[in-house]
Amino acid sequence: MNPSKKIGVIGLGNMGRGIARNLIKAGHDVHVWDIAENARQPFKRGAAISEPNDMAAACSVIFFVVPGSAEIDQMISGRTGILAHARKGLVIYDLTTSDPDYSKKLSRRAKAKGVPYMDAGMTGGGAKGADKGTMTLMIGGDKAAFRRTRNILQIIAGELFHVGPSGAGHTMKLVNNMVTHTNFMTVCEAAHLARRAGIKLEDLIAVVNKGNARSFISERRFPDHILSETWDARSRVYNLHKDVGMAVGMADKLGAEVGLGRQTHAYLAEAMKRGMIDADFSLIFPDFEKIAKAVNKQGKGK
Repeated sequence: MNPSKKIGVIGLGNMGRGIARNLIKAGHDVHVWDIAENARQPFKRGAAISEPNDMAAACSVIFFVVPGSAEIDQMISGRTGILAHARKGLVIYDLTTSDPDYSKKLSRRAKAKGVPYMDAGMTGGGAKGADKGTMTLMIGGDKAAFRRTRNILQIIAGELFHVGPSGAGHTMKLVNNMVTHTNFMTVCEAAHLARRAGIKLEDLIAVVNKGNARSFISERRFPDHILSETWDARSRVYNLHKDVGMAVGMADKLGAEVGLGRQTHAYLAEAMKRGMIDADFSLIFPDFEKIAKAVNKQGKGK
């Protein structure tokens, strides 16, 4: 097998599963790893189960689809880490949602070992987009490495944007997520207001989707996961809280005003206080008024 066809995927959760399957369908020799045996099990036929250091010695590209930078740091470092075993020409893609400063630090460390480290934020339909290979990737890092691996990226994503140097991809991801999650709260608020005025949720969504207020949230999230009452948007409240929190933290470092993003973060924090840490975030909608009332009451008391 041509080494350029050997691709690694580390992290086989909601997003990583779809990415690995699309690479397998495209005919690549796919090496996969996850710390959870039950996540690895479905790939025992169709892929090679390889620990990260073995993957580094065999593959031309490795995709990290893990919780964040700390997990990647652990896997690339030390004598048994990926950087110590990397084959010539290896390119690492970090598909996490992470602090851009941490991403830059990992990139500098990889570069010292001759390995391009690309931060690539994902958007475009969540886990369903990963399953279909229709995601959008926002990529930061070495442009030559991006061009060299573009044909592989096109298997897992429908749109590719190289947005700047190391850290730019994850910066764009944080900004994008702040917009998305704030928009979700806005539609929740509007829907409860309309309900109190006697307008049905399905009518509200139908009208919004034919006008200027439409968005991915109104066009897909509400019909697919809330109106359907399936509550299966496939992302935890914890993840949204983490992502918006990083965006707010980045704004504080840069001296930017993000009042709406900060309010969204407060709503997510309140949902977590109410025991929703591991709940699908679509379940915020039924309790939205209680969450908002608690946050706004706290704000008035300051």
